[in-house]
Amino acid sequence: MNLKYIFKILEKNEWNNAKKNGNFSGTAQDLKDGYIHFSEEEQVHETLKKHYDKQENLILLKVHTLNLKHLVWENASNGYMYPHLYSTLDIDNVEEEFELILNKDGTHLLPDFL
Repeated sequence: MNLKYIFKILEKNEWNNAKKNGNFSGTAQDLKDGYIHFSEEEQVHETLKKHYDKQENLILLKVHTLNLKHLVWENASNGYMYPHLYSTLDIDNVEEEFELILNKDGTHLLPDFL
């Protein structure tokens, strides 16, 4: 478990709106669930496949956890622990953003470190 960084997948328009506002309240699913869903480094592939299969216009955020209050690791339906943020995300905590390009085979091109 890497406690230093977590990752968020979201649509480009959601990220552009967050940058204008200075914070991110979550996707429609996050708002419905009452927290912002994140993935650890080794969970990004599975999250993409399960929730964003063949979807275009996605951004991956690398988020530093140090100043995140209300961040909790919780058991998900697949039995693994996932980071959940029970507050808005101040975009100052985003260290890097990556555009997720969709390959011809429908998979996403991820940064080399993943």
